[in-house]
Amino acid sequence: QVQLVESGGGLVQPGGSLRLSCVASGMISRISTMGWYRQAPGKERELVARIFSDGYMNYADFVKGRFIISRDNGKNTVYLQMNSLKPEDSAVYYCKLTSPQSGDYWGQGTQVTVSS
Repeated sequence: QVQLVESGGGLVQPGGSLRLSCVASGMISRISTMGWYRQAPGKERELVARIFSDGYMNYADFVKGRFIISRDNGKNTVYLQMNSLKPEDSAVYYCKLTSPQSGDYWGQGTQVTVSS
């Protein structure tokens, strides 16, 4: 079993920054992929960014140049640095871990609200 706990969400003004963290615990494979997804009210959950075990990253077009994903394998933690936030970035942000052995795991989500 794998547990994921996100933190770092909150209320921020447009143009501001937030840093999300997700700590994984349990039976974690070193070749797991970790990523961030988001879901706004009335919309489907969508990929924001993900990082593979070899360090390769990919980003949704709508966050390129603004968000940075990183991971610390020693701490089993993935981060999402969010800069130049826009109101349309408001959503619940979820952490996801994909293990080649046991499948997908999700965190409980953390709310990000961008508003003046």
